[in-house]
Amino acid sequence: MASDAGRLRAGTAHPSPWHAPTSGTTVLAAALMVFGGVMALFEGIAAITKDDLFLATRHYVFEFSLAGWGWIHLILGIVLIVTGCAVVSGALWARFFGVAVAGLGAIANFLWLPYYPLWALVLIAVNLFVVWALCTGMHREADTGPTA
Repeated sequence: MASDAGRLRAGTAHPSPWHAPTSGTTVLAAALMVFGGVMALFEGIAAITKDDLFLATRHYVFEFSLAGWGWIHLILGIVLIVTGCAVVSGALWARFFGVAVAGLGAIANFLWLPYYPLWALVLIAVNLFVVWALCTGMHREADTGPTA
């Protein structure tokens, strides 16, 4: 019996290739995309309704109306949520699109810094973690692809 433990069994001689949509980094990316999308959605709704939450800045280089920024964040939030759900389902296009949308989200929140700095910094960090997690998941899948 002890000699059987060291041998490979017939079913494990060629393990199935690792699949990135089930990896921890890809699931982390999808969860952060949904979380960041919901936060951007709330941010957009608050800006569209002209909530008193936001700081009125003057002479900012990237000066848009508060409602304009609200629509930008609302649309980015919806796209992030949909793309995050597609990443969980394993769609390859969603991982590539997610990197692009999360990058746009980080840029939009960088430009949003004067209006609500703490919220913007949190969303920049979330979007950068999404880009990292999606790229790491894709990189690992390429390294551990089928060798046969």
